[in-house]
Amino acid sequence: MKRTLAVIGGSILLLTACSSGGREAPETSGEAGYTIAFVTHETPGDTFWDKVRAGAEQAAKDEGVTLKYSNDPDAAKQAGLIQSAVDAEVDGIATTLVTPDALAGAVTSATTAGIPVVGLNAGIDQYRKLGALMYFGSDESLAGTSLGERIAGTGAKHPLCVIHQTGSVSLEARCAGVKGAVPGTENLQVNGADDSAVTTTQQAKLAQDETIDYVVTLGAPIALDAIKAKQAAGSSATLVTFDLNQEMAQKIKDGEVEFAIDQQPYAQGYMSVTSLYLYLKNGNDLGGGKPVLTGPSFVDSTNIDKILPFTEKNTR
Repeated sequence: MKRTLAVIGGSILLLTACSSGGREAPETSGEAGYTIAFVTHETPGDTFWDKVRAGAEQAAKDEGVTLKYSNDPDAAKQAGLIQSAVDAEVDGIATTLVTPDALAGAVTSATTAGIPVVGLNAGIDQYRKLGALMYFGSDESLAGTSLGERIAGTGAKHPLCVIHQTGSVSLEARCAGVKGAVPGTENLQVNGADDSAVTTTQQAKLAQDETIDYVVTLGAPIALDAIKAKQAAGSSATLVTFDLNQEMAQKIKDGEVEFAIDQQPYAQGYMSVTSLYLYLKNGNDLGGGKPVLTGPSFVDSTNIDKILPFTEKNTR
């Protein structure tokens, strides 16, 4: 039987499936009587978070809860947003845990106040230590290893793994997984908040080192910058990426990007809100004490025709 979606390892929940940094967005109101704060480390302009937020807002609409969305890529400011939600006495908090040490105090403040916390997207190895009840996201170490093994099978020797946010445990885990499968992997740090700088930094590295045979980016917007960088540097390196958006899906369709690893961000947003609603209403604990995986899954030439229409709807 032909499969239209390749899923790697583990028990994975498959669903079909932004605001400016540092400010709270208008809330989505509902009738269930619950208010849920949704706090992320979104960098303004990163289309990945449009999908996370779309899933959260749809869940809030479906369950009739009030959703308060806010974001800031600065760890201390994200912690402040979580604390503000605690001070506002919300009923539940869903938050990314990309910098767990910096967020620990605010999360503890929430749990001490009796506010249930659900983690999503980042912090799969730390969420329970921080006191979060549930987690929805990808196993990033597995994702990195799976990507590395796939390109190793094609003969990759010197991949360049581009990290676009300093201190992100998820991004570091991805590159570590790639390096575990391809020891010649080299990391490159870029400023993901500055597209021009991302492009020029990658271009300079590719022009300087012709032995780089793969560029591994960790987000769709960074991959789009890598396409420009490759062209400017005259590099023949193959481009692969993590995460997906409509433009990236089209690049896979057109053959400019070999494949993407999708963690289904819409599902992360949707399930985080839904799980809190069910916990508040019924005491449900989704996952039975284990993280609920929304990825990783490969998107490539074999299944892009199936997935491309969903990216146009902002649900994949």
